[in-house]
Amino acid sequence: MGSILRIALEGAFTNFKRIFFAADRVTDMEMRGQIATLSVEVDDRVDDSACIGCAGCANVCPTGAIEMKGLKNPVKLTDNWTKSEVPEINLEKCVVCYYCHDFCPIFSLYGQKGAVHPSNVGDQEVNVADTLEKPFKISDEKLKFIAQYLSDNTVLKNREEGD
Repeated sequence: MGSILRIALEGAFTNFKRIFFAADRVTDMEMRGQIATLSVEVDDRVDDSACIGCAGCANVCPTGAIEMKGLKNPVKLTDNWTKSEVPEINLEKCVVCYYCHDFCPIFSLYGQKGAVHPSNVGDQEVNVADTLEKPFKISDEKLKFIAQYLSDNTVLKNREEGD
């Protein structure tokens, strides 16, 4: 009985400290001010300069949180590939499943190649044209599976022409 009373009193005291003295809070005052004024600056989730505009991320998103937005000035990446769209993530729909990140061939979403995913892409310098020009080896079976999620089937056409 004494243990239960001690636990209850400790819990009540801890909650009292949290409520009246802001103990155990990790949000700093600047962030609290941003939240109160609805002016929180959200970190970028997409590195537009690295993105190749394949729309695979939008196609694999289970919640439909990614929408492809057209570029005012399309970017020619190679002779066979012009980027005309980049993804935009609706953070109200995003459940942070990272399907988009895992599907992206350039890892231009959430910015890391590993299993630990940060909340932003950070600073990257990627020359997409150089990356696309490098030869890659992938089985026809895997390529056909991936291609079902792409908005453009240029990769498959190039493979067929090369055979």
